[in-house]
Amino acid sequence: MRQTEPLYAKRRATRPVRVGKVTIGGQAPVSVQSMTKTHTEDVDATVAQVEEVARLGCDIVRCAVPNRRAVAALRRIKERSPLPVVADVHFDHRLALMAIEAGADGVRINPGNMRDQDGLREVYRAAARAGIKVRIGVNSGSIRPRKGLEVCPAAADEGLADLMVREALACCRAAEDESLGNIVLSLKASDVLTTIAAYRRAAALCDYPFHLGVTAAGPPAASIIKSAIGIGALLAEGIGDTIRVSMTAPPGEEVKAAVAILEALELRAPSGPQMISCPTCARCEVDLRALVDEVERRLQGVPEAVKVAVMGCVVNGPGEAAEADVGVAAGKEFGYVFRGGRKVRKVAAARLADALVEEVAKLRARRAGAEV
Repeated sequence: MRQTEPLYAKRRATRPVRVGKVTIGGQAPVSVQSMTKTHTEDVDATVAQVEEVARLGCDIVRCAVPNRRAVAALRRIKERSPLPVVADVHFDHRLALMAIEAGADGVRINPGNMRDQDGLREVYRAAARAGIKVRIGVNSGSIRPRKGLEVCPAAADEGLADLMVREALACCRAAEDESLGNIVLSLKASDVLTTIAAYRRAAALCDYPFHLGVTAAGPPAASIIKSAIGIGALLAEGIGDTIRVSMTAPPGEEVKAAVAILEALELRAPSGPQMISCPTCARCEVDLRALVDEVERRLQGVPEAVKVAVMGCVVNGPGEAAEADVGVAAGKEFGYVFRGGRKVRKVAAARLADALVEEVAKLRARRAGAEV
C-alpha cells in the first residue's frame, strides 16, 4: 500500500513541523485533523469528542479558545487528550499567549482578524521559545476588506486567490523575522476553485507544509463533495500535508470523510471492510441495496482491511467480484461466491449475505494464522 509516494504525483517537498508527536510535512504521512464542537470550558464533553475522533483515525485536534475560561480548560484537556491539542484563537493575541503558556501543542491564528500586529509578533516569539507550531490560517472571508478592518487596500484590483497568497506569505515572513520557523500555512476559501488556485500558487513560492481544507463547506452531503474535489485534487498533485474536512456535523463525521479521502488516494492504508457494489439497473433481479446494507451491518467492527464486492448481475458482477478479496455476483435465484479471484461456490440468493460473512471470517482466520 502506497502511503507517502503515490504514483500519480510526487509529494511537494516541505519543511517538517512537529505538533506533539505528529510530524506535518517533510514527507511524513498526510495527517487528519478535526475540531471539537463542544464548549471548550466543558472539559469532560470536549475530552469525550477528542477520544472519539482519535478512535476514528484523527491525528491532531483543535479546540476553540474564545475566552480566558477556555484557556483554563485547555490545560486540563491537554492533560487528558490522546492527541496533540491546537488552540484556535481569533481577535485577541493575549489568548494565544495564554494558550501557549497552558501547554498547547500549537496555535492557529488568522492574521486577517488580528488587529494588534505588535501583539501578533509577540505570539510568534512566544511560540518560537516554546518550540511549538503556529498555523497561519488565511480564510477568504477574513481577507477581504471589511468595515472597520482594512485588511488590504489593493483587494479591488487583485484576484482573491492571489490576495490570499500575498497576505499569507507576508504574515509568514513576519513570523520568520521573529525566529519562528515552525509554520504551517492554510489558504481556505468556501468555494473549491479559489481554494485550489490559492494552494497551487503558494506551493510554487514557499516550502511551508500546507493544511488543506475547503472552509465552511456546509452540511455533510455538500461538504463531502466539495472537500473530496478540493482536497483530493491538491493531494493528487502532491500538494498538502495535513487535512480537515469542514462539515456542519459532529467531528467524527469530519474524520470519517477525511480518512476516506486519504484511503481513496492510497495515502493511508485502508481499515475495515471496503465495499464495492454496483449502482443497479434493469438487469438486476435482487434487492441489492438491502443485501449491501445487511452485509455492511454484519461486518461492522471488523478491523482488518477487506475488499468486499456485492454485484447485482452478470455484466460486471463476476469481474468485479473476482477483483475483490471476497465477493458475490447475485442473480434472481442464486449467486456465485468469489474468493481471491476465483469462483468458489454457488449459493441460493437468500444466503448470499451469510456466504459473504462466512468468507470474510475464513479470510481473517487465514490471515491471522499466517501472522503467527
